[in-house]
Amino acid sequence: MNGVKNQILENKLAELPNSPGVYFHKDKTGQIIYVGKAAVLRNRVRQYFQKSRYRDPKTDALVADIADIDWTEVDSEIEALFLEAEMIRRYMPKYNILLRDDKSMSYIRIDIKSNYPTVTVTRRPLDDGAQYFGPYLSSTVVRQALRVLRKVFPFAVSTSQGSKGRVSLDYHLGLDPGLEQGKTSLEDYRRNLRKLIVVIQGGRNQLVKQVTSEMHEAAGAQDFELAAKLRNQLQLLNDLGKQVLFSDKENLDLSKDQALVDLAELLGMDSLPRRIEGYDISHMSGTDTVASMVVFTNGVSDKGSYRKFKMRIPGNDDFIHMQEVLTRRLSAKNTKAWGLPSLFLIDGGKGQLSSALEVIGSRGVALPAIGLAKQFEEIVIKEDWPHVRLNHAKVTELGGTVLAGDEFVIVRLPHSSHIVKLLQRIRDESHRFAVSYHSVLKQNRQTDSILDQIPSVGSLTKKKLLRTFGSLKGVREASLDELTLVVGSSKARIIKKHLDS
Repeated sequence: MNGVKNQILENKLAELPNSPGVYFHKDKTGQIIYVGKAAVLRNRVRQYFQKSRYRDPKTDALVADIADIDWTEVDSEIEALFLEAEMIRRYMPKYNILLRDDKSMSYIRIDIKSNYPTVTVTRRPLDDGAQYFGPYLSSTVVRQALRVLRKVFPFAVSTSQGSKGRVSLDYHLGLDPGLEQGKTSLEDYRRNLRKLIVVIQGGRNQLVKQVTSEMHEAAGAQDFELAAKLRNQLQLLNDLGKQVLFSDKENLDLSKDQALVDLAELLGMDSLPRRIEGYDISHMSGTDTVASMVVFTNGVSDKGSYRKFKMRIPGNDDFIHMQEVLTRRLSAKNTKAWGLPSLFLIDGGKGQLSSALEVIGSRGVALPAIGLAKQFEEIVIKEDWPHVRLNHAKVTELGGTVLAGDEFVIVRLPHSSHIVKLLQRIRDESHRFAVSYHSVLKQNRQTDSILDQIPSVGSLTKKKLLRTFGSLKGVREASLDELTLVVGSSKARIIKKHLDS
């Protein structure tokens, strides 16, 4: 093919499949320099090497650096969209940054707590109480994905949709919930948005089971209208599995994920680590201490499997709390429900890893576990842990070094290596998830303390207020008439007076 520089590329281009997927351009050192998505891999990737095709100078520079190509096939274009975003977040290839033309990333914004929730795409996440998902490189493709999802989970895209006092065209098309006209309740609409969020976070299979259960329950209660509605949603949800990234990822060719291959070789594992669980502890001066468990399945974040733990042991001892979260994780109940991981990744150094291994060993599970120390991104391995066999030849091959100690081995790899980038991605996710949960607990505690100070507001009234208005801010912004509808005129006046003061 015109423009192809070596036999490796020539052979790879001949092997490209006619299916959607994500492709990886690599330089002569094997470094991933660009990640892209394609509706048809064969057509898209070969376009880079067509001399007659117009290209801007930045793309010319990229093509000049390409020495090898790899790819992963997926089921649909939308699946390729989300997988591309995941791989870019992991590897941060230099040309993905250069070719952005200084445009901001895009995020999906869902303000589920508001009195008129909307789902939109934005370039600027704000600290406004809404939930944000992303970032994604292409707002156009994200909007296309949301158009598909909207057929399954109707949502409003602006607060002006219901302002004209009549049902919108989108409602008649099955795309809008008709909240303003009372076609659905705020509670039902929020329940539907929570299902949408589950799908975005990777829990489609889990949601299919939930909707199936709800459908049977409605039929058993002879609520046939609801049962039919859930049946239709279930059908659309099953059809969605053919298009959306968060369907079963077992079809991915794991041998193409160099990070997983290298990691398995480095740790002497008999098979690739299909499920990696990352753990982190977060607290604020010893209060509201929480732990996070994030899951990466086949090298990709599996947000539907994330779990969070509110620590029962007080204080700010990371070692004790790491023992607590692993003890609860490895309980018989959770092991049966979640299975066991291929690898534990502990955020921290020797102390945190030692605490984790003490629990893992006491449970009798033969599982590898490593730590990742923050300061130098060092991989920490316990020397006598039988389930990790450090491959020194692999360390040398990757350009790394080994520092041996009394009980622990410290492995230093180049920060550009695939292994470090994967472990960093998992560690950063576990930290983000722990901090976000800690912030929620802190906010809830502050909310509780304010509402608890209001005379005549007990636990049931507080629960009713938060369920109706979504948050303390929603209660504070509610009018006297709106409060009266929920708690009666007497309590409403007391609440309004207290919050306004």
